[in-house]
Amino acid sequence: MIQVWRILFLAVLSVLLPVSGARAQEDMVSVSILPGWQMADGSHVAALKFELADGWKTYWRAPGEAGIPPQFDWRGSRNLARVEIEWPTPKQTVTNGMRTIGYEHVLVLPVRLTPERAGQPITLSVDMEIGVCSDICVPVSVTVSQALEVSEHRPDPQIAAALAARPYTQAEAGVGRVVCKVSPIAGGGVHLVAEVDVAAMGSKEMVVVETGNPALWVTQAESVRQGNRLRAEAEIFHGEGRGFMLDRSGLRLTILSTGDAVDIRGCPAG
Repeated sequence: MIQVWRILFLAVLSVLLPVSGARAQEDMVSVSILPGWQMADGSHVAALKFELADGWKTYWRAPGEAGIPPQFDWRGSRNLARVEIEWPTPKQTVTNGMRTIGYEHVLVLPVRLTPERAGQPITLSVDMEIGVCSDICVPVSVTVSQALEVSEHRPDPQIAAALAARPYTQAEAGVGRVVCKVSPIAGGGVHLVAEVDVAAMGSKEMVVVETGNPALWVTQAESVRQGNRLRAEAEIFHGEGRGFMLDRSGLRLTILSTGDAVDIRGCPAG
C-alpha cells in the first residue's frame, strides 16, 4: 500500500509545473544565504535560510512516504571544492494520511564549505529544487548566490543554533550494539532488519533508513521498541527494478522521536 500511495503522489507531482523566482518567494517560500564566518582551518560555515509562509512546509533530505527530496546544484559557485550540509533535526507530520519529515516556518540549513584555494573568498551559488507543501505540494526552483567574506570570524547566532539542533551522534547518545540483517525478497529487493541498542529519548520513535545510493528506494521502516532495543524493518528496491549490492558501510539510520534524534552511520552484519 505504501508503494501504491507513493506512485500516485508522484504522478500528481509530475503534472505540476515548477514554480520559480518571485512567485515562489512571494507566495510560499523565500530563500536567502546567511554568509556566516570563516573557520581557523580555512573552511567556511554559511547557511541557506528558508522562510516559509504560514501553513507551508518543506522537506528533510529523506522526506518520508510522500514528499519531494531536496536537490542542490553548487556548480555555479566559485572557489568551492566541497560542501557538507548539516541538517537540523526535522519533525514528523502527517499529510493526507502519510507520514512526512520536514520543517515549518523557518529552516536555517548550515553548510560547511571547503575552498579550492585557501585564504581566497568563496562565491556561493546554488540552484535548488525543493518541495513546498500545504494542502497541495509544489516543486519549487530557486537560485541564490552571494560572495562570502574571508574577514568575518564571528559565529552567526542563527547558524550556531541550527548546528546545535542536529541529531546526536552515536557516541553522544550512548548507542550500543548496531546490527543489520539482510535477506532477498521477491521482485529483486531486500528485506532489512536493523537493531539498535539505545535508550528511548521520546515517543513516536521512527527509524529512517538511507542507503547512500540515490538509485535505491527504501520503504518507511516499521519501528518497534523492546526495552533498550529499537528494531526496524524496511524493504529496499532499485528504482529501475535492477539487482544491486547493498553497501552496509553506506547505510545511515536516523532515529527520530518527539524528543531528541540520533544519527547512526554504517550498520554491520549481526
